Amino acid sequence: MLRRGGGDLPREVGVLAVVAFVVALGFGIVAPAIPLFARSFGVGTTAVGLAVSAFAFFRFVSAFAGGSLVERVGERLVLAAGLVLVAVTTGLAGLATSFPVFLVLRAAGGIGSAMFTVAALALLLRVAPPTHRGRAAATYQGGFILGGIAGPAFGGLLTTLSPRLPFFLYAGFLLVAGAVAMVLLRAPARPAGGAAPAPAPAGEPLSLRAALRTRAYVAALVANLGIGWVLFGVRNSLVPLYVTEELGRTAAWAGVGLLAGSAAQAIGLLRSGRLADTWGRRPSLVLGAAVGTAAMAVLVLPPATGAFLLSMATYGLAASLLASVPAALVGDVSPARGGRVVAVFQMSADLGAVVGPLVAGWLTDVASYQVAFAVSTAVVAAGLAAALAIPRR
Repeated sequence: MLRRGGGDLPREVGVLAVVAFVVALGFGIVAPAIPLFARSFGVGTTAVGLAVSAFAFFRFVSAFAGGSLVERVGERLVLAAGLVLVAVTTGLAGLATSFPVFLVLRAAGGIGSAMFTVAALALLLRVAPPTHRGRAAATYQGGFILGGIAGPAFGGLLTTLSPRLPFFLYAGFLLVAGAVAMVLLRAPARPAGGAAPAPAPAGEPLSLRAALRTRAYVAALVANLGIGWVLFGVRNSLVPLYVTEELGRTAAWAGVGLLAGSAAQAIGLLRSGRLADTWGRRPSLVLGAAVGTAAMAVLVLPPATGAFLLSMATYGLAASLLASVPAALVGDVSPARGGRVVAVFQMSADLGAVVGPLVAGWLTDVASYQVAFAVSTAVVAAGLAAALAIPRR
């Protein structure tokens, strides 16, 4: 372990942040190629959407099994195996010659992604001391954010050269990340004449039923549902259409709004973790949920470009708290190797990412964009209500 005084974090946190960056960078590279490659098989728009959602769906349904596996064999092996599984299926998907084969490989990749995500977060929360758990979660999320910003720019360029090329590059990135995880996440040896490394938290994993009886864990689930609903779902699916159809702007303005949100989140993560550790989990979560609710409520107002940009940037700041504080709460509730507790936490965000775009899209069709954003605001506000219900201690 690295020295924990003065704000230092365990060595594993830095390794996991680097792995997260590589994974997000590769995913961002392959994301623009997926719909184009699927369309090259001569399928319709619905099938293209199925190719995109199959990964997320199988990631969601397999997460709980991944959590059980973590409790049996440990985070490191599950993490590396998940990365290898995604790498192999992604590489083979780039070689696919028919749409059914491509779809099956994408679905299998979702299983590997669930294994990696659950194992990485479970390890992060287990090794981080309670006084640094918020900072550890923020550092880990920062790796994902930076990789997610850089990846799509390269992906668009590579896709113009060949829609298969991003799949092979992403597979290579994942193999590198898996090798890094296997080598650098080994338990550090006891230094000669020095103190032994700090032991991992002892005790049996907290049962899921016991975790669900705590208000802190329920608040973490509701807040994570909102993050998945807005950040990974509605923002990516509805916002581009809102900008072009409601604001009458070009798609470039949608990119500006999304970039403003990501940049604000990256900047906010520099402080959000420390705030969660020093000010406290409850007030930090209340602040993040309140700001996030206000940011989404702005989109319910009559359309205006300035209000849209303000909403995106403000929600990005809120997301820096909503992406780190709930994870720290899960670690507080289950400091031992709680694979299933972490898995359900991750599933809550995945559920929001799957259901959010569907509900918001339907509401837009039958009512308006403002109604869809109002429902999304209510989902974020539910996280605020749950945060206020956490005991003050």
